[in-house]
Amino acid sequence: MATRDSGEPPPSERIDLDVPADDAGSRLDQFIASRLADRTRSQIQRLIREGRVEIDRTAARPGTAVRSGDVVRIVIPAPAPAAPRPEALPLAVLYDDADLVVVDKPAGMVVHPAAGHADGTLVNALLHHVRDLSGIGGELRPGIVHRLDRGTSGVMVVAKHDGAHAELARQFADREVEKEYVALVWGLVRQGRRIDLPIGRDPVDRKRISTRSRRAREAVTRVVMAERLDGVTLARLAIATGRTHQIRVHLSAIGHPVVGDAAYGGRRRHPPPHLRVVQRLDRPFLHAARLAFTHPRDGRRIAVSCALPDDLDRLGAEIRDVTRRRAGDWSHAAVPPSESEEHA
Repeated sequence: MATRDSGEPPPSERIDLDVPADDAGSRLDQFIASRLADRTRSQIQRLIREGRVEIDRTAARPGTAVRSGDVVRIVIPAPAPAAPRPEALPLAVLYDDADLVVVDKPAGMVVHPAAGHADGTLVNALLHHVRDLSGIGGELRPGIVHRLDRGTSGVMVVAKHDGAHAELARQFADREVEKEYVALVWGLVRQGRRIDLPIGRDPVDRKRISTRSRRAREAVTRVVMAERLDGVTLARLAIATGRTHQIRVHLSAIGHPVVGDAAYGGRRRHPPPHLRVVQRLDRPFLHAARLAFTHPRDGRRIAVSCALPDDLDRLGAEIRDVTRRRAGDWSHAAVPPSESEEHA
């Protein structure tokens, strides 16, 4: 028999299920699915993985078989936040047509609503500026095909309908999308260097990504151009894969963390005296500078670029000035100013 806690409105819902003799030996997820018609098997399995299912007050494991007389307790978390609402937030649109929109995501903006970020996200801004977005990403992630970290600025493509979403997602999965970033890193990095290190969730700190993960996946980063400055390198990087935190983890792994990246070693306590300007940076010096993909409707190759935002551009100029004064030499800029562009 199932019993449900009462209360208006509950922070979560608790469901207790008694296991009769007829169901003894059934898999836990199958047993729950047979009792909760409003839940899919995948939803039930996720609840088990998240530790929200207990048998006789002990956390259950996936694949567990229930026994006669067991009491299965399921804790259903509170409903997800309401659908995102449009917000009139500043947003630079770099390219726009009936199928997709390309924007310059500012640093500090989360891509989609999540715990602790119900509003003020890129999705909220898009709903105001664009109105119609694809539904494949779900209610909280409409139109979102790929993501950038909160502290990373730069180019993102967003789908306006499901057909465009599916095709763009396929291109990302098949590595047909060209992705280039600009990063300021500690030390001198060689142009043309290829970083081929599988990465995955850190075995100790699940919030971090690591090269030591037991479930590491292929990740490749190339240093396309490198402007060597005094103690740092301004690099343009291309990624063949798009793993979470990939560039930040790869550069840290080779001893050249991104300047300002507190999570992966880029926030140095004692930078060289001539480079104390970097201490003003409150986020990683990482910018998605260029994105190229095939248009999902007509097959045109679209390439969109955007220059460094003001905070990174000013910092780069100051470091170049320091380098020039110390060495008496002005290096050739590796990251020339660029504008949004479209190529057939």
